[in-house]
Amino acid sequence: MATRKKSTSKSKHPVSRGKSGRPPRQRHAQAHAAHRAKSPQKWSHHVMETSDAMDIEHDVFKTGSAESIAQSLKRSSTKSRRRKGTPFQSAMSMLNFYINRAGRNLPKARRDTLQQAKRKLREAFGRAP
Repeated sequence: MATRKKSTSKSKHPVSRGKSGRPPRQRHAQAHAAHRAKSPQKWSHHVMETSDAMDIEHDVFKTGSAESIAQSLKRSSTKSRRRKGTPFQSAMSMLNFYINRAGRNLPKARRDTLQQAKRKLREAFGRAP
């Protein structure tokens, strides 16, 4: 009868471990849980408050027409001291950020209005539509 030779390693793919001795995924889950315990707000709210994103008017995306949204973003982006890019880049970035974060929860009518606001924003900055 032939006997099998036992391998010296425990598994074919050893798990890399960090300083805490846990695999990376578990450390991430632990940090995520600690953050959730401290802050019940959405991460996108945290990003809007603490990043170098420009300062915008309150609820600018929720009310108004495409023209008013575009004009408000243009005003905010030209006045803001917290932006990193050009005023056009910052304004378009904020509009895209809102559309992407809303995702499927954004009604079709509102999504169409925001897409129209993108076109109006390009016109307001003299860009080709």
